[in-house]
Amino acid sequence: MKKKILITGASGFIGFNTLIKLLDNNTITVVLRKKNSQIIKLRKKHKFNIIYYKSFHKLNLSLKKINVDCIIHCATHYVKNHNYEDIFNLNSSNLLFGNIILENLRALKVKKFINLTTIWENYNGTRDNSNNLYSAYKQCFTKILHYYQKLNPNISFYNLYLSETFGNNDKRVKIIKVLRDNYRKNRKTVINSRNLVINLLNVKDVIIAIKKLLNSNVKKGGYLIKNSFNVKISYLINYINKMNSKKIKISYQSNKKIKEIFYKYKLLPYFKPKHSKLINIANFITK
Repeated sequence: MKKKILITGASGFIGFNTLIKLLDNNTITVVLRKKNSQIIKLRKKHKFNIIYYKSFHKLNLSLKKINVDCIIHCATHYVKNHNYEDIFNLNSSNLLFGNIILENLRALKVKKFINLTTIWENYNGTRDNSNNLYSAYKQCFTKILHYYQKLNPNISFYNLYLSETFGNNDKRVKIIKVLRDNYRKNRKTVINSRNLVINLLNVKDVIIAIKKLLNSNVKKGGYLIKNSFNVKISYLINYINKMNSKKIKISYQSNKKIKEIFYKYKLLPYFKPKHSKLINIANFITK
């Protein structure tokens, strides 16, 4: 069934991929602070609405003029290790912007609100254990979301907790993206440990989860979506190098065991990754 959907963070990695996949069968509106070349290029081929805003006050007024069925909140500002200059952007992108969206839920006539967040809210399996300032802001927004859930009991609120993701249109400095770029340029990649173990989920599978929440009667709440297996980075590199004549050039800085413990989130019901097998990861890096 065709839905009216508002997507925030459409110029980012997950937001842009979500926009692409939902365009054909839905009426889409995206919210942008400034013009974005890839969004403009996409709009020449597909019809969707854009709300530009120069201030939060203007955003607040613009939101009151539209109605949507669902909001997919992908907007974020990620900084692994912050400094003083990062605080304003972290605050405005991860808290204030989303808070204005939430304040307009009734005017927008929203039925579902899907918030994408990070497992680093509960780092290393420990509740309320933010890993950095970025994840502390994401945790604060989750608490704000709970408040608006009490105010709007007829709206279904969802938190999708993510670990490491990869896929097309990724501009982030993430390990799989770095491996891919260095492989193409025949450069060596330096990794902190040969015993680094990570859980990798293709953005295509993230979108499968989003579609499930959009189109099914899933119980409101927070859910973890992850790959069905963890992979040791050295095993992945060896797997790729056995498959290909062109080898990944690699340097490990240590043998330290690095594996994050996942907090015991509920898993999204009936979610099974389709695009995150070992061969998918390998092909993404080398093709």
